[in-house]
Amino acid sequence: MEKIKFAVIGVSIHGRRHVEGIIANKNSEIVAICDTNPDTLNEVGEIYGIENRVSDYRELVDKNLIDAVCIITPDQIHREMVVNFLNEGIHVLCEKPLALHLDECKAMIEAEAKSEAMLMVGQVCRKTPGFIKAKEIVDSGIIGDLVFVESEYAHDYSHMPPHWRNDKEKPRHPVTGGGCHAVDLLRWIAGDPIEAYGYTNKKYLDDNWPCDDSAIAVLKFPNNVMGKVFVSTGCKRAYTMRTVLYGTKGTIITDNKSPALTLFLEEFEGKSEFFGSAMQDIALSIPVELADHNVGAEIDDFIDILMGKQELEITGAEGAATVAVCEAIIKSAESGKVETIEYL
Repeated sequence: MEKIKFAVIGVSIHGRRHVEGIIANKNSEIVAICDTNPDTLNEVGEIYGIENRVSDYRELVDKNLIDAVCIITPDQIHREMVVNFLNEGIHVLCEKPLALHLDECKAMIEAEAKSEAMLMVGQVCRKTPGFIKAKEIVDSGIIGDLVFVESEYAHDYSHMPPHWRNDKEKPRHPVTGGGCHAVDLLRWIAGDPIEAYGYTNKKYLDDNWPCDDSAIAVLKFPNNVMGKVFVSTGCKRAYTMRTVLYGTKGTIITDNKSPALTLFLEEFEGKSEFFGSAMQDIALSIPVELADHNVGAEIDDFIDILMGKQELEITGAEGAATVAVCEAIIKSAESGKVETIEYL
């Protein structure tokens, strides 16, 4: 069969990972790249031998040129690009968040419904080995029924130069922009939350940043499971997504930067003690691969889906559901009330 022809829109650090993933897959080829920064565009083009380089993505909205596109651009412009490519019948892999607001997500989903093309959302935490292993353990029933789940997006933006993350005309709230990682991870493991209660404050970033920089939310999940999400774009620590999953028979502690997952169990092979110590006091270390931005796995999935080898899981509706939770958290912080989460 012919290889799937790709373009990548936005080829800075994360976009390069997409380029590399496409090149590494035997069933795809990259035929064009786009970036508004000419230095970045030409550097990536030279490194990977890509001759078709454009600064305006509209030049690539052509079904005769490409079959699929990866969109790794500022969150504020996802809607326009996704809709234009879908309208042309070009398959789209759009990086998280699908959009900053639910109405934008709705427009993309409606465009997909009218198109012969497919929309996939790049929620890369679902491809992080530690999180995959944690979900496998939860789904197996080893730690019993979930009781409480928590995750965080801890990142320091304070040294970043002015750019799209602190656009005052089109503000990017950190709960949706970055916190969507933690929200989507918990949705993937515990299901769609029903209610959200949130607080936000601003103590890290200066007035050049238009939104609060820290947030905490309490979430009510199905099956009477409680949850918490913490988001900070100014905290003084290394970027990480520490995640803890409490079950009736055990607890999982994991993140996206550690080579092992920690598991505590009430019993192991029918025993509640080990050399005189309670099993639940013994930390079991389970090695996992380090791949916190595992874009290659996203690309491989996208291509397999296009080839009919597997079903699409991270649909536009999935991306929109994560945005819906984020919007409810922000709304709650503004209203001071518990907010029911409205899904599309």
